[in-house]
Amino acid sequence: MLPLEGVRVIAVESYGAGPYGSMVLADLGAEVIKIENRAEGGDSTRRSGPYFDAEGRSFFYETFNRNKRSVTLDLARPEGQAVLHDLARSADAAINNLRGDVPAKLGLDYAALGTVNPRIVCAHLSAYGREGSRATWPGYDFLMQAETGYLHLTGEPDGPPARCGVSVVDMMGGLSAALGLVSGVLGARASGRGRDLDVSLFDVALSSLWYVSSWYLNAGHVQARLPRSAHASLGPTQLYRTRDGWIFFMCPIQKFWVNLTRLIGRPDLTDHPDFRGLPERHRNRDKLTAVLDEALSARTTAEWMQVLGGQVPAAPVLGVDAALDNPFVQERGRIGAYGPPGDTVRLVKGPIDVPGEAQPTGRSPALGADTEAVLRDLGYDETRLAALRAQGVI
Repeated sequence: MLPLEGVRVIAVESYGAGPYGSMVLADLGAEVIKIENRAEGGDSTRRSGPYFDAEGRSFFYETFNRNKRSVTLDLARPEGQAVLHDLARSADAAINNLRGDVPAKLGLDYAALGTVNPRIVCAHLSAYGREGSRATWPGYDFLMQAETGYLHLTGEPDGPPARCGVSVVDMMGGLSAALGLVSGVLGARASGRGRDLDVSLFDVALSSLWYVSSWYLNAGHVQARLPRSAHASLGPTQLYRTRDGWIFFMCPIQKFWVNLTRLIGRPDLTDHPDFRGLPERHRNRDKLTAVLDEALSARTTAEWMQVLGGQVPAAPVLGVDAALDNPFVQERGRIGAYGPPGDTVRLVKGPIDVPGEAQPTGRSPALGADTEAVLRDLGYDETRLAALRAQGVI
């Protein structure tokens, strides 16, 4: 039994952050009912290119929506609100990633859904929060990276600011919302009362500055970009050149530094006055970089990984293709086939394994694929379904 089997979640979501969070819940066994507006074509990423399968299904959409059920419903209509309330009576939680002022307008907060199900948990993932001067602002991952310091910290010192290559704030935001939702459900099962829970992309990005924020708030230090993606104080911890490319290794403790000097054939560096301890290596970073570049140029990255692996924390710098084709990825079984035989899509698995349990492998649902089945389970007969179809509610 997967840990979230028996948990029903209503998801009003689009794009990446919210769908990623609810997908993690679905992978762990939750029944996620994705609400989409048929008149708007459903989740906008259903049409997101540039890559589609032979049936015209977007790989972007497939990335975030496996193992869910799709119900079409117009929440702006009174009849749609009535259906939402029927769904809410049977649900443990509702999650959305709408603009901060929208959940209240669409009746997705606890003030609205708690009237029909006092135990329901309403998790809100917005850009800037549901209150305050930016509640009505739209916002996206890259904007959060820009305003909370990520771009200032990323890239070479003499180059322009740079964002992370993937939408890391969206992913952290989705996971934070999923954790908040599960925590809320756990609390509601103990107390009998649900609640609103709020996560914003801005807050997630800001909280993830970690020690860099502590340094500024308590010591007034403003961290700047460093060459070769170096750590601010621990070293050698950065990129180094090999014969054919790059390698990243980390020596945050003395044991790894000693191992490194021995394995690259330079034991004389271990107790060199310029490099013997972390303060010396930090102070003489540029000199150390030149010395290590010279030593590492003797072999290829792959050869150095054979030498250093398991002795010094090290990793090759791979492109996305090599990263996904990495034999270690295959060893770990991190790529899954989702969908029925003959109609599968290959996707990276979620980050949480449940030993001894097989996680679901359903493909992302077609728009409205589960509308009638879900509503029939709620007791809707064909006459009522036909009326809702005729009105354009479902």
